Amino acid sequence: MTVWGFIKGFGKLLIGLLLLLQGIVGLFLLIVILGLVAAAMSDFSGGKSEVKVPEGAALVLNPRGVIVEQAATPDPFEEALEEAFGGSDPDPIEVHDLVRAIRAAKDDERIKAIVLDLGGMFVPSSSASKLHYLADELDKFKEGGKQVVAVGDSYTQSQYLLASRADKIIMNDLGSVMMTGYGRYGTYYKSFLEKLKVTTNVFRVGTFKSAIEPFIRDDMSEPAKEANRAFLSVLWNQYASSVEGARTLNQGEVKRYANEYADILRAAGGDMAKAALDYGFVDTLMSRPDQLEFLQETFGKDKKGKSFKRIGLNKYLEALEDVEDGDAPNIAVITAAGTIVDGSQPPGVAAGGDTIAKYLKKALDDENVKAVVLRVDSGGGSAFASEVMRDGVLALKEAGKPVVVSMGSLAASGGYWISAAADEIWAAPTTITGSIGIFGFIPTFENSAAEVGVYVDGVGTSTLSPITAAGLGPIPEVWQDIFQQSIEHGYAEFLSVVAEGRGLDTAYVDEIGQGRVWIGSKALDLKLVDNLGSYDDAIAAAARLAKIETYDTVDMVEEVNPLEKFFSSMSSRALKMAGFDKAEARRHQSALRKLIAGVEREAAFFNEFNDPNGTYARCIACDGR
Repeated sequence: MTVWGFIKGFGKLLIGLLLLLQGIVGLFLLIVILGLVAAAMSDFSGGKSEVKVPEGAALVLNPRGVIVEQAATPDPFEEALEEAFGGSDPDPIEVHDLVRAIRAAKDDERIKAIVLDLGGMFVPSSSASKLHYLADELDKFKEGGKQVVAVGDSYTQSQYLLASRADKIIMNDLGSVMMTGYGRYGTYYKSFLEKLKVTTNVFRVGTFKSAIEPFIRDDMSEPAKEANRAFLSVLWNQYASSVEGARTLNQGEVKRYANEYADILRAAGGDMAKAALDYGFVDTLMSRPDQLEFLQETFGKDKKGKSFKRIGLNKYLEALEDVEDGDAPNIAVITAAGTIVDGSQPPGVAAGGDTIAKYLKKALDDENVKAVVLRVDSGGGSAFASEVMRDGVLALKEAGKPVVVSMGSLAASGGYWISAAADEIWAAPTTITGSIGIFGFIPTFENSAAEVGVYVDGVGTSTLSPITAAGLGPIPEVWQDIFQQSIEHGYAEFLSVVAEGRGLDTAYVDEIGQGRVWIGSKALDLKLVDNLGSYDDAIAAAARLAKIETYDTVDMVEEVNPLEKFFSSMSSRALKMAGFDKAEARRHQSALRKLIAGVEREAAFFNEFNDPNGTYARCIACDGR
């Protein structure tokens, strides 16, 4: 073969490969275009498809994920990728969506009953008030003459509080009802950090301010144990009383089940399902096929005959008509949920000081807003961001617009800071609040660096200049003095904020402060809150203070606009049509992905410490860490 022949042959091969690549790209683009066209036709031909609720159907409440106060607004494109690739984790479910569905179903003639399928639901112990809120709504649903049925393989403690409301509790014959009570256990790093030669520079005020203990101790301090026992006992008493009342059990039966479970199980021959049945926690044991057959006999079969006549939570919420904001005066609801951080944050991710302040300013400028309900569900965070939010509350009050705080499961530390200035504070009996204290934490690595031969040295123009080397260098003594003075001043400010907002003496606030956590029912006795009640009670109180009888409630939150939702739908369908299969993607998920997710959570945790002054009013123990 000549050189020219080789060149021509290679050229033909290269051109052929390029044509093949061009064809593949063209085919992919064609598939994407077809997907876009199909999405557009389905979304815009005839408008939004109507969800039909079958007559005599059961509303299935089957939340799959953590019950939260406020869920993050999903990123449309990321959501489309997750849907196509099947890599999404269970989404958080807003407690108010569940309540809205239960209330609507109570008066919906098409809905015959509620079926509780709670196997995928998770509620941390610090969010106990959300469970009681839902349990109360289920009780009201039953008052309308409709039944509630619970089905499941097993029931965790949190799941069982809702299941106890059912007229009939069905469990798998290999299942269990497990109750462990409430505990507060943390991981302590003092010795570990010492081995790494990390210097933990801690600045705090408050006997009970235990947020920083994991870094300076190897165990929980006695003051922290005392505070934790106090509020955990109230949570446990409330839980036991609620379950015993719902199941007509004798007082003390729930605690006995938890404390003597080994003996109860032995009496049942080691059969956990039989133990729950004998104890009266469940009504009958059935396999999954038998459970389905029971539901079909009770509610009838669906059109395909494979399930029972039903409608799921998400579909039912979609079927509910949106209530338009009318001409009546508005009560604005602003939610501060999650860790309080400086700057702006999307709703459901964290409570950004600038974000919440923007919502408060919007309510201030809106002439149709006559009052504000500030829903607080936070263990605190940045002291600076907390004060930015409080400024917004004070501005509303100065303008004559009442502000009522509705405490969720958590309104502690910085969460209480932003609450104190309100005209009225409403809390649930199981709300975790208080934690009036301040701390600062700055780790430095001068000793760690020295172990591997790295040192910091230099000169500066003032006694304060060496702070620029802190990190790989130590914090100078003068700066330690400065930080501690700042923390003490911050605590004094916190006391002043509470004393002024609540009309209390500063010395008294200091006495009940010191970083100690209080439960809602005790906080009422201590004058930290005005009333015990629900979110709805707080809205009614705001209307009373504003002297309005007819009103609309409006949530101030940025929502995904229709265009973003449309492109999300198109992207998802285009990816599916291009051959990205959800089931196949799920088969390739591994423990590595879970590990990465865990690392991301820890990174996000430390990223929440962004106060410009390094000063924090945060109850880390309250949020379950």
